[in-house]
Amino acid sequence: MAFGRILRRPEPERRKGKAPNGLPYESVWDYPRPPEVRPEPRTALVAADGTTIASSRNGVKVCETAGAPVIYLPFDDVTPGLLQPSGGGGTWCEWKGAASYFDVVLPDRIIARAAWTYRDPSPGFAQLANRVSFYPALVDCTLDREPVLPQPGGFYGGWITAEITGPIKGEPGTGGW
Repeated sequence: MAFGRILRRPEPERRKGKAPNGLPYESVWDYPRPPEVRPEPRTALVAADGTTIASSRNGVKVCETAGAPVIYLPFDDVTPGLLQPSGGGGTWCEWKGAASYFDVVLPDRIIARAAWTYRDPSPGFAQLANRVSFYPALVDCTLDREPVLPQPGGFYGGWITAEITGPIKGEPGTGGW
């Protein structure tokens, strides 16, 4: 009988004090599983090619063990006409339910599948209804003017700022987390 290899939990990076952005450090290994929705007090700005796609002081973030927080903004804070439903179907999250995707439509280009939503989220995630998130790898995202780095790996849509510490799933060698 063959068994899969056993993956050990990595040693979390534990920093004390405040990050360069003035916020206390947060280890993604201290986030809960199942994930939880928390308020995001910072102003979120999403842009591409000099066009503001969304600007909001009403974001929420989903925090899940080992993943960078994902920021969701109200659809009301998205510039009208810049999102169109994407082709290619949706995905399923064991916690949040069925996700559907959007392309960002700019004057000179379309950024395919740059955003997603949970139109009818699973119980416990009702705060995500009528909200959308964006992939920082595909568009420019900031929180209180701090540039957001994308979560590694291309699949996850986490928003990494100076206070977030890891290791974070998506990095090489984390496929089995």
